[in-house]
Amino acid sequence: MVRPALLLSLVFPLAQAWAQAPADSPSPAPAATATPAAPAVSGAGTATLTTPPGTAKVTFSRVNVNGPYIAMTFDDGPSGPNTPRLLDLAAKDHIKLTFFLIGENAAHYPQLVQRELAEGHEVGNHSYTHPDLAKMSDDAVRAEIQKTQDAIIAASGYRPILMRPPYGAMTPKQRLWVSHDFGFKIILWDVDPLDWKRPGPDVVASRIIAATRPGSIILSHDIHSQTVDAMPKVFDTLLAKGYKFVTVSELLAMDKGPAAKASPKPAAATDAPAPTTASANPASTR
Repeated sequence: MVRPALLLSLVFPLAQAWAQAPADSPSPAPAATATPAAPAVSGAGTATLTTPPGTAKVTFSRVNVNGPYIAMTFDDGPSGPNTPRLLDLAAKDHIKLTFFLIGENAAHYPQLVQRELAEGHEVGNHSYTHPDLAKMSDDAVRAEIQKTQDAIIAASGYRPILMRPPYGAMTPKQRLWVSHDFGFKIILWDVDPLDWKRPGPDVVASRIIAATRPGSIILSHDIHSQTVDAMPKVFDTLLAKGYKFVTVSELLAMDKGPAAKASPKPAAATDAPAPTTASANPASTR
């Protein structure tokens, strides 16, 4: 049996040593707390604008789809000489198109706006006078867009839900507030045949055929006769490849979200020029 005096003599020195330990002795580190990452910075201290988590996507240049679906779009019309001919071609092949209309032209050709919608196509807003919106004040941008909405509504009773900025030029901040205020999706493209340079119908057709892949949004202009001349070859070839033409809104409804890997392009004709695709701000496009 251990006597109390002996036990006390053993424990007391240990307790005294513990009490006299230095105050800065290491102690277990607290669990790490996650710190929100700072925004990415580009240029001279300017934060890169990104879509906040949980915010719906605003801008589309192509769509990730399961299937051979594509959207063929035409800018700057309606055109009195060319749009009726294009509509006849689309009707023949049961193809649906999307037209991004200039407000001035919609006001001048209301019957063509009505026909586009009556035949199952979609129309969108492409500004009233085709300016570079990225260089304009918010008030001026709003006026361009609203005046075009008013012209299309007056012509047809339809209120567009898609908008394509002229030249694809719109700042990230503009895209967000325009989408919020007008309820638009901002539509760019991933196939650009540069038809505004009038390279000839065969070149326009070859460029479109070579660059198109499932989910593509194809840019063209129905104000150019060469572009409409190219469409029989474009329509026939892409249909023969198994592609299905849908409106942009129909294509967006099929969106599967970000693709883990880009869809492979169909085999291109060996004599086709290298495909040209749009940049984030393709100022050269007319």
